[in-house]
Amino acid sequence: MAYKLVIFDFDGTLADTFPWFTAVLNDVAARYRFRRVEAHEVDGLRGYSARQLLDHLGIKPWKLPFIARHMRRLATDDGEPAPLFPGCDAMLRELSAAGFVLAIVSSNTERNIRRALGPELSALFSHFACGAGLFGKAAKFRQIARRAGVEHDLCLCIGDEIRDGEAAREAGMAFGAVGWGFTSPAALEALAPEFLFADRGEIVPRLFAGTLPASAAAERLMHGIQASRDN
Repeated sequence: MAYKLVIFDFDGTLADTFPWFTAVLNDVAARYRFRRVEAHEVDGLRGYSARQLLDHLGIKPWKLPFIARHMRRLATDDGEPAPLFPGCDAMLRELSAAGFVLAIVSSNTERNIRRALGPELSALFSHFACGAGLFGKAAKFRQIARRAGVEHDLCLCIGDEIRDGEAAREAGMAFGAVGWGFTSPAALEALAPEFLFADRGEIVPRLFAGTLPASAAAERLMHGIQASRDN
């Protein structure tokens, strides 16, 4: 399949926000009166869907908007932007140079995301749809595709959570799961995603393998990347 539009999640996919999330979670739990998460529980929870996690923590649906707004404010107020995973900058540049349209759909704010990416990487993205609700990504995916003028079967959504895969399916789009975020690779594999990426270095060659480059420049880029890997 030749994809044209690649829609990235941000937290846990491009940015390593999990350490920050675990550091603030129990303070948020105390504020909004839901169950604390102890260190020994974390690995087991990585196999949960978002709905299972909410049930486990005892979070009522009506509290979700308040908790999400509070978490976004905490992320904005913290001094340093979230660090990108190593290799994400090169991967994004290669995809953009090859002619893929890049977008971000995230529950985080556009301000926080742009701070983390910096101006150069932010400029590679044609579309942002931020502040998505926990279960509101499918509508954002459709919105981005409409803005970009790309049919849904030519869109690939890349994320690290079960809800990302569910939203992609709901929107009629392909899902590329990443194994370095919150959700365990085994739980993501059970969704039968079109791609399951073990590391950032796999994304470019695997998309090139299933995509006809749109230009001679993209072909040269593909050959250059392969040559560098062979040397």
